[in-house]
Amino acid sequence: MEHPQPQAYSWIKTECGRAKYAELAAQQGLLAKLRLAWFVLIAALRDWRLTT
Repeated sequence: MEHPQPQAYSWIKTECGRAKYAELAAQQGLLAKLRLAWFVLIAALRDWRLTT
C-alpha cells in the first residue's frame, strides 16, 4: 500500500527540497519541529513560482 504524500509536497516542488523535508520530518524534538516549519516556509516561498 502506498503512503500518501505529505501536504507540504504541494508547496515544496523540487526533489532535493522534498528529500530535505523527509530528513527533517524524521527528527524528534521541539527544535527539530521548529526547524522543519522554518524550512517549509522558506522552501514554499522559493518554489512558489515553479510548476509541478
